[in-house]
Amino acid sequence: MKLRNKILLYSSALFITLFILMNGLIYYLFNTLVLNNELTNMKAQADKIVRSLTQSANTIPLNDLLRTYAPLSGMIRIVAEDGDNKALVTSSDQQPLSKLEVKYDNRQRSEIIKYGGQSYTFISLPVIWPDGSVVNIQLSQSLREIEHNLSVLRIVLMAVTLVAMIPVLISSRWLSNLLTRPITSMISTMRDIRQSGKFKRLALKEKSQDELYEMGKSFNHMIDLLEENFEKQEQFVSNASHELKTPLTVIESYSSLLKRRGKERPELLEESVDAIHSEAVRMREMTEQLLLLAKNSEQWDLQPEQADLQELVEQSVKVFQNAYGRTVLVESSGPIMAYVDIQKLKQLIFIFLDNARKYSDESITVSTGTRERHAFVKILDHGLGIPKEDLPKVFDRFYRVDKTRSRKQGGTGLGLSLAKEMAEAMGARIELESVEGLGTTATIWLPLD
Repeated sequence: MKLRNKILLYSSALFITLFILMNGLIYYLFNTLVLNNELTNMKAQADKIVRSLTQSANTIPLNDLLRTYAPLSGMIRIVAEDGDNKALVTSSDQQPLSKLEVKYDNRQRSEIIKYGGQSYTFISLPVIWPDGSVVNIQLSQSLREIEHNLSVLRIVLMAVTLVAMIPVLISSRWLSNLLTRPITSMISTMRDIRQSGKFKRLALKEKSQDELYEMGKSFNHMIDLLEENFEKQEQFVSNASHELKTPLTVIESYSSLLKRRGKERPELLEESVDAIHSEAVRMREMTEQLLLLAKNSEQWDLQPEQADLQELVEQSVKVFQNAYGRTVLVESSGPIMAYVDIQKLKQLIFIFLDNARKYSDESITVSTGTRERHAFVKILDHGLGIPKEDLPKVFDRFYRVDKTRSRKQGGTGLGLSLAKEMAEAMGARIELESVEGLGTTATIWLPLD
């Protein structure tokens, strides 16, 4: 059974059940209230009759006296202690009541009885008669009119229940359509994606902020992630297949050369091994960077914590100097506390230090500071610089300002692309300023809170 039909069935059954229970409760309460009220009125009437009968019993014939107080549709009788009727009067339409079993009762009774297929109120009162004997005065009143009214009430309540089923079914259908519309739209969108091979998204009404809107929003976000990951995978395959061809060709060429002439010309051994090793290292670095770039920004596994930027920069510079033996000057205005991922920020600083090393033979300057609730780390070199027209393109993958020089210095063209995506994942911002022939300044801006 489809979800829409389940919602329609369950909601309709629930509402109809509630209507039936509510109407049944209304009928029960009304029935109880009316019958209790009728018994109370009959009891009050019986008390008045008893007082009048005891006062007039010796002056008026008993049957004549009972006719005065007989119910309009019922019976009144006096029962002696031995169970005999002393007097009995019934209304013209209730003659069968004269055959009602005669039973003396020394207790007060007020109840609803059934006789001859009809309901009656029955009141029995023990009374001391003027001659000193104890008798029962018993009254019965037909409930035919009340039963008729209750019957009409039952019909009205059933009719109301049946009529109410129409808006219940309509509203249940509307509710099921409302609840399943986003799901139906989602299924249709996924079917279109499967058939067309293109990513599509749900059209959402922003004025609605309910759970269905959140579900659609989450679905669109998931599609964004899938599309981004798909594009990154495509880029990875394309970039890897394109960029790895050169080192693989170099390795294959030198290995073939060694295989053909290595034994005859030992001087080729060192050259071939150096070339193969160099290309293998470059291929490994390129693969690692490509794999990092293939990650979604939400998959960087960031671990932010409070850290002193001055101390972090000094640690990074010390490791860099030990690795490359380059002079790096550190300028700082003092400790700066920021909420960052320490390892990712070190890696980011190292990328810019490595670029400065490759394109500058002079000393490198690293400075830290704050401005307008942001902390910054600046890496300044006095190297070749970047032409103005090339500056907007340096963050593109595999872009090199001077391809011959970059290849010679071992660059892959992925460092700045990786730095940009890493900074965006961290919530940082990168600014690059450069003057050709004078040098380049890379600034990493970090939020303080």
